[in-house]
Amino acid sequence: MNKALEPALPGITSHDRLTIILHWLTALLVVVQFLLAEFWGYFPRPVHSLMIVTHMSFGLVLTALLVLRLGWRLRPGHTFFDDGTALLHTAARLTHWLLYALLAAVVAFGFLTRWTDNKPLSFFGLLIPSPLGSFSRATGHFVDQIHDYLAWAIIILAGVHAAASLLHHFYLKDGVLRRMLPQRR
Repeated sequence: MNKALEPALPGITSHDRLTIILHWLTALLVVVQFLLAEFWGYFPRPVHSLMIVTHMSFGLVLTALLVLRLGWRLRPGHTFFDDGTALLHTAARLTHWLLYALLAAVVAFGFLTRWTDNKPLSFFGLLIPSPLGSFSRATGHFVDQIHDYLAWAIIILAGVHAAASLLHHFYLKDGVLRRMLPQRR
């Protein structure tokens, strides 16, 4: 392994278990959410509606997961890995924080999308009415478009993030990907 790319904290070879679980749950939910939204238009009415309710429900789960994940990441004493060079470290940190910002924005616009369509949000059938009043159809469409653009931005950036982890694993061989994998006992 290139000495310049060795982790700055050689004794730490993995993130803690909760960080790993939160990371992979977030990744799974983001992919499921994206696929639900991209494909519900191809299904007939009952399935289409069920996919939308599932998307909203998982969106609320993603909201809670994001709050938990940010709280865990920002806790006092949390150690951030240093990926070796200043450029790699800065790029990694910026990518992570941009992903967090995009996730927070897509969640907020997810709430707004439903409410600006003048419909309640559904959490596994429990209806959550809009606290904001009613909106024009044009406003609902505009908010929905922003929600879609944010979702695509997350998918693209997450793809870059995944590609970078594979580059670290197969080309740089510096253990970055292994730190996010569950440890074998």
